[in-house]
Amino acid sequence: MNIIFMGTPDFSVSALNALIEAGHHIQAVVTQPDKKKGRGEKIVYSPVKQAALEAGLIVYQPEKARDKDFIEILRGYSPDVIIVIAFGQILPKEILEIAPYGCINVHASLLPKYRGAAPIQWAVIDGEEKTGVTTMQMNEGIDTGDILETTEVVVDKKETGGSLFEKLSHEGAKLIVKTLEDLKEGKITPVKQDDSKSNYAKILKKELGNIDFNKTAEEIERLIRGLNPWPSAYTKLNGKNLKIWDADVSDEEYEGKNGEIVSVDKKHFVIKTGQGSLIVNELQLEGKKRMMAEQFLLGYKLEKGIVLG
Repeated sequence: MNIIFMGTPDFSVSALNALIEAGHHIQAVVTQPDKKKGRGEKIVYSPVKQAALEAGLIVYQPEKARDKDFIEILRGYSPDVIIVIAFGQILPKEILEIAPYGCINVHASLLPKYRGAAPIQWAVIDGEEKTGVTTMQMNEGIDTGDILETTEVVVDKKETGGSLFEKLSHEGAKLIVKTLEDLKEGKITPVKQDDSKSNYAKILKKELGNIDFNKTAEEIERLIRGLNPWPSAYTKLNGKNLKIWDADVSDEEYEGKNGEIVSVDKKHFVIKTGQGSLIVNELQLEGKKRMMAEQFLLGYKLEKGIVLG
C-alpha cells in the first residue's frame, strides 16, 4: 500500500520499520517539530524523524497538522492509508478522510480500556494482569474509533513501564502489518467501542512519582515499576531526593510511622507502609548514580527510625 506515516517517539519506530520491511511504500513521514535540548539548546530530532532520514524518506514537521496548506500537501500524495502512532497532535476531519482506508491508529492498550496519553504505565500502576495493542479506525474523538484488531500481552510480575513499552512496541509493529493485510483482503469487521468500559490514562507528571507511604506496599511497588524509567518514583532522605527503582512487597507489619525505615541489613532496607512493608532493592540518591541497595549501604550509614518523605 501507499502509506503516509505519522508518529513521533521511540514507540512508533518499530512499526515504521516493519511497514518498510513488509514492502509497503512509505510516501512520506510526518512527525513533530525538532526540539531544543540542554544548556546549549542543541537541536534534537524525534526518533521517528531519525529513522525516516536513515531510510531515505521524505519528512514533514508541521507546527499544526490542521493547517490548510499542509492538508493539501497530504492530499497530493493520494495515499491508500494514513498510519498514526503516537503522533502527538489531534487530527482534523479533513485528514481523517483523505485516504480510502482512512487513518489507522496503533494504540498501546486493549481498547476501550486506557484511552489517552499513558496507557502503558497505567496498566502497570493499576496492577493489570494483561494488556495489549489495538489497531483502530480513527475518528474525531480521542481513541474512540472502531476497533480493527487486537493482540494481548501478559504483564509480568516485575514488569516496568520501560519493559512493557518495548513489548507493546514490538507487538504493535506486527499488528499493523497484519491489519493492513487483513483489510486489503476484506477479513476485518470493525467493532464499535463500548464507552462504558473505558477509563482515561491521564498524562504522566513528575509529581505522580512522589511516594505516599500511607498507601499499601503493593500499590507503591506497582507505582515504582510503572514509572520506571520515567518519571520515576521518589521520596526524600535527609532532605535529598531518593529515587526508588526496584522494591519487593512484604506482608510483615511493623510498629512506627508510615514511611519509617524499620529494618536495615547488609543487602536491603525496609520501609513501613499503610499496609505491609516495602523492601528496597535498587535506588538512586540525589547526586549519585543508580545502584543496588547493598552497594548503597556500604557507603551510607542508614539507621532504623529515619522517616522518609
